[in-house]
Amino acid sequence: MPRNEYQEQLYRLREDILEMSDVVCQRLRRALEAYETGDEATAERIVAGDHEINERYLELEGDCIGLFALQQPVAGDLRFIASSFKIITDLERIGDLAVNLAQYAIDAAESAVERDRYPDVDVTALGKRTIRLVEDAMNAYATDDMTATHEIAARDDEIDEQCARASRSVVRDLVASDGEADDAALEAVSRTLLTIRDLERVGDHAVNVAARTLYMIDNDDELIY
Repeated sequence: MPRNEYQEQLYRLREDILEMSDVVCQRLRRALEAYETGDEATAERIVAGDHEINERYLELEGDCIGLFALQQPVAGDLRFIASSFKIITDLERIGDLAVNLAQYAIDAAESAVERDRYPDVDVTALGKRTIRLVEDAMNAYATDDMTATHEIAARDDEIDEQCARASRSVVRDLVASDGEADDAALEAVSRTLLTIRDLERVGDHAVNVAARTLYMIDNDDELIY
């Protein structure tokens, strides 16, 4: 295969992965909005559309495998393809977490009450921070920005601490109920804790993207864990 055609394949792979990330972040943003507003119709569409992300993941996985098998890349190209392969896995899992969030919205029959239940827990703000983290991680991948990869890891530490504080607030509220919480209240607690956990996981996947990007650019595995 001519060198210019091979380079074009590498370019298209990156562009296709960036397009997948745009779709995943859009779905995550809409799932967050559905969770906050109780928009069950939107949440149901997100759950029903999960197969689209899975299919896109499999297509890109096939592209990566094809480049490995047919081109036998070395050095920087090898790191780029290997990192891209890992990044699409993180994107697919973020898509799964968006589905989780949408499902919580569907399950919350009294979502308006739940939104008021924990005034100290701002799920929307937390969710927006994690979405921005994913977007910035993908921008680092798009532009080969090594500096941004370290900044993303540091910002995720802050998100982790926010999640821990939010979870403690929910648990304190449950303990303060002194055993008087009914089944609906316990379900609300469970959903809120699961939401916080899943948003924290989104941030972890953003760090994974940053780590693979750093490795791709500079053969540096410092952020890989």
